[in-house]
Formats: sequence, structure tokens, C-alpha cells
Amino acid sequence: MAARMTAPSGPTVELRVWGVDRVLPALGRMSSSRRAFRRAPGLRFVKLLGTGTARTFTLESADLKHWAALTVWHDDEAASAARDSPIFDRWQDSSTEELRVTMRPLRSKGRWSRVDPFETAPSSDAHRAPGQGWTGPVAALTRARLRPTKMASFWRAVPPVAAELAGAQGNRLALGVGELPVGVQGTFSIWDSAQDLTDFAYHSPAHLSAVRRTAPSRWYAEELFARLAVTEVVGTYEGRSA
Repeated sequence: MAARMTAPSGPTVELRVWGVDRVLPALGRMSSSRRAFRRAPGLRFVKLLGTGTARTFTLESADLKHWAALTVWHDDEAASAARDSPIFDRWQDSSTEELRVTMRPLRSKGRWSRVDPFETAPSSDAHRAPGQGWTGPVAALTRARLRPTKMASFWRAVPPVAAELAGAQGNRLALGVGELPVGVQGTFSIWDSAQDLTDFAYHSPAHLSAVRRTAPSRWYAEELFARLAVTEVVGTYEGRSA
């Protein structure tokens, strides 16, 4: 899938998800990839991520057969140049499938490891308005570091939201992502349109209730929400395209 409208300006964001048969070699590649990414030209931000089913955000939902990398590049040229790099070749050669989602930021709020990965310039405000004229599919990325004393309360709020997400109109894909199995986690989802995402976010009762509880419950020590224009989707996840 390639979008035909003009993409918003800003950095090029890619999420790759690899399916694997063997877990231990994948864990080794996660470690070696972290070192290799430090030398990647044009790379602004990277996170190597485990994945899950987005049902509970606990070990119960962890998926050891799928691993992911979120990369933010200065521009399309840097992202394109990296696609044939040894880092990604090693993953592709040992994976059963790969999904690559290419995006441009529309709006972001919050921090991930104390930075906003999706800023268009060092002086830009993190609360940006959505890109003008984008009518194609969009992605939502959430990431949070939970306060240890608030984990149980947060986990109790997740199942109703996950049930709504599974049946939401316009949702093409949803999975959990995180740097650690417990406590540092998030979601990634793809939607047919920005309106479908907005309808879920603000009109689904369980999700709206969770949003309203976030501040008073003080679940998060750090959080980020980003909405991104999806410009290209290549490959499959669990045997199907997104």
C-alpha cells in the first residue's frame, strides 16, 4: 500500500516487525542490533522492542515470536539507504515474515526516554497540529513507563479497552510493543483514517474512561502519544497484510 496524497514534512519513521521461529537467536540479534544502530548514518532515534497481543500488557500477552524496531530517520534518503544495511539483512535472513510501516509524524505529545522522537526541529513544539490535507491511513503509537505502585490499577483498566480496540471500526492492526516485558510498554495501531482513530479514542466508553483516569490515577512516570501518517506498508504480520 502506498498513499497517493502528499505526505507531511518531518522525519521519516519506520516500524519493522519480524516473525521468528527461534527465540534465543532473536534475543541475540536484539543485543547486537543495538550496537550496530549506533553507527547508522542519519538515524535520530531507535528502540528495539518486544511485542505482545495488546490484551493485558503483562507477561501473559508477550509474543516471543515477533520482535520489532522503531527507527526515526532525518529524511527519506537516510531511511532508504538503511534498508539494505547489514542490520536489517540479518533480521530478514532469519525471519519468517517482516512488516515494514513507513510514516511521517502528524502530532506528538510527551516524551520517550526524555525526548520527543518526532520533533521536526529542535525548537519545534511537541504539541503540533495534525498535518494539513492528509486523508490516508494513520497510525497511533503510545508508550508509557508505569509507576511500580500503580501497575495493578493500570492492568485492571486494560482488558475493557483491549476488547473495544479489537472490534473498532477502521482498525487494521493492533499490537503491544515495549522495551521491557513489564512496566515499560505501549501500543501500535493502524487505522483506515484519522476519523476512525478519533472515534475510537473519544467515543469508546472504556478507552475514554481510561483517558480520564490517567491524570488522577498517576499511572505513568513518563508517557508519549503520537499520531502518524502512514505512507507505505510492506509485508505481513501473522501472515496477513495491514
